Amino acid sequence: MASIKSSIVIPAYNEKDVIGGFLERIEEAGLHHRYEILVVDDGSDDGTDEIIGQYPVRLIRHRVNKGYGAALKTGIRSATGERVIIMDSDGQHDPRYVDAIHEMLDEHDLVIGERSAASRQRKRRKAGKRLVRWIGEFLVEQKLPDYNSGYRGFKKEIIAGMLHMMPNGFSFSTTSTLAFLKEGYDVGTLEIDVSEREGRKSNVKAVRDGSKTILLLFRIIMLFNPLKVFFPASVISFLAGVGFGIAGYIFYGRFSNGAIVLTILGMFLFFIGLVADQIAIMNRRTP
Repeated sequence: MASIKSSIVIPAYNEKDVIGGFLERIEEAGLHHRYEILVVDDGSDDGTDEIIGQYPVRLIRHRVNKGYGAALKTGIRSATGERVIIMDSDGQHDPRYVDAIHEMLDEHDLVIGERSAASRQRKRRKAGKRLVRWIGEFLVEQKLPDYNSGYRGFKKEIIAGMLHMMPNGFSFSTTSTLAFLKEGYDVGTLEIDVSEREGRKSNVKAVRDGSKTILLLFRIIMLFNPLKVFFPASVISFLAGVGFGIAGYIFYGRFSNGAIVLTILGMFLFFIGLVADQIAIMNRRTP
């Protein structure tokens, strides 16, 4: 184990019906001889941990369910490898891509398993994903890869320094993609085929997670480039206030209260944006 340079982190929650078959595929591929494999049981209550214990992997348990992102954080902090590859435990991710991701990390800081067109993806989530993609590309000013793919590899030193701003929920993948791009790290992609989820249904629900998507949008705006939103809003408000004020003065001989409010609001938005931008920069760089 001393010569192993990469660790594989696999979060699991109530996956007793599929985790055994998935770990068998990893064992058959001989990955446990070449990589450190950590499975983080995120507070399962269905005996998932007992099944994990039957395989040559390192088991880490949360006493309560903390979330997908929290399980990944625990695994990454506990990993001893210089590189960390994360996979889902529900049978979607094929272990045969692990070696390729490991090798690509020689040249890249982050490698994302980009799902092929033939891969299984839920249609009902596509609208929300398109919106997140549009906002993300607007903020980082470049095209995004498969930003929320859960099959990816990092250089541990870099991702470990970003864990303080990673969420505990399902947006870990999205946030890490934007963080690496925003900070100028090299991001590579590897096309992968993804199977349909096995076992229980996904925890992602359309109504509940629709609101979470909206909150995620606000979060990534404030975390990665708040001034890019606050500045145009402040200009629009300020110019509207000045325009209404001039019109009011010409036609009625005075600046209206509404014009004064809009003008002052524009100035406030600009200075709030400046402060938010500085806070965002410090937050991204404070481990």
